[in-house]
Amino acid sequence: MAHHHNHSHDHNHSHGGHTHGIPADGNFGKAFGWGIGLNLIFVAAEAASGFWGNSAALLSDAGHNLSDVLSLALAWGAALLAKRQASARYTYGYKSATIQAALVNAALLYAALGFILWETIDHLRHPEPVNGKLVMLMAGAGIVVNGFTAWLFSSGQKGDVNVRGAYLHMLTDALVSVGVVVGGALVYFTNWLWLDPVISFLILGIIAYGSWGLLRETVQLSLQAVPDGIELPEVRQFLLDQPGVTQVHDLHVWPLSTQETALTVHLVRPATSEDNQFLNHLQVEMRDHFNIGHITVQLEDTTPVPHEDGCHGCEAAQQSVAAAS
Repeated sequence: MAHHHNHSHDHNHSHGGHTHGIPADGNFGKAFGWGIGLNLIFVAAEAASGFWGNSAALLSDAGHNLSDVLSLALAWGAALLAKRQASARYTYGYKSATIQAALVNAALLYAALGFILWETIDHLRHPEPVNGKLVMLMAGAGIVVNGFTAWLFSSGQKGDVNVRGAYLHMLTDALVSVGVVVGGALVYFTNWLWLDPVISFLILGIIAYGSWGLLRETVQLSLQAVPDGIELPEVRQFLLDQPGVTQVHDLHVWPLSTQETALTVHLVRPATSEDNQFLNHLQVEMRDHFNIGHITVQLEDTTPVPHEDGCHGCEAAQQSVAAAS
């Protein structure tokens, strides 16, 4: 049996059909730097105002914004780690750090929502008069700081779930701050203390609903599921449609990072002198059609004999071929 291997690691990443808006090197270093710096200044100002204005809401919000600094630092650290070269121990490099950071950030986002929900319920049970003007002023500053930081990440949030985690954290805080301003103004003019927590509940519901996709996708990526936007039956059929290919088996597609996808597959195909051209063509086609930039292909010129322990994916692949033919 002839075996031909092609380990094709293409780093061009000109994702056909996908406009990610990410700089060529995926570099959001300045955005992370600005976001962390602005949020640290805002946390200090908010904590000082909370002590001065006797506002538990401002103090708890300062604590929450400090968790955002941690979230940004985590995403930034993962993005930097992903750029490190592969080593003898970490042969894929540290790319998957972006997946782990995105998962932790999604969990942190829901933990923060739970904390705000607890504070809101407490505020509903024990309404207290606060310095409304000060709270509105600080929340207004929060809209500016967090809104600006979210905008810095907006161009990359569709293409990289790690950046989306940072983006949603900032957007969440901006929305919470909008709620605080609106609630503060309404309470100031109507004196209905219950309005403030009701607005909070509404905003928390919207954020929890909007962020569910992030949590779901990061859990899938961490379990090495086929990334969103790639349908495995379509990839299998595409490979079967290639010249001379009679069988596809041991097909695996998994995320290397929040931006890069890998594939390994065995193709049964008569050996020819044009195998190298076929593999090079396949590399380009997989990148352009499916956004898969790292492929490893093994060509076999006869039907493989299943391993004693059962060739993983063989039976499913053969069934799929039978169904397609």
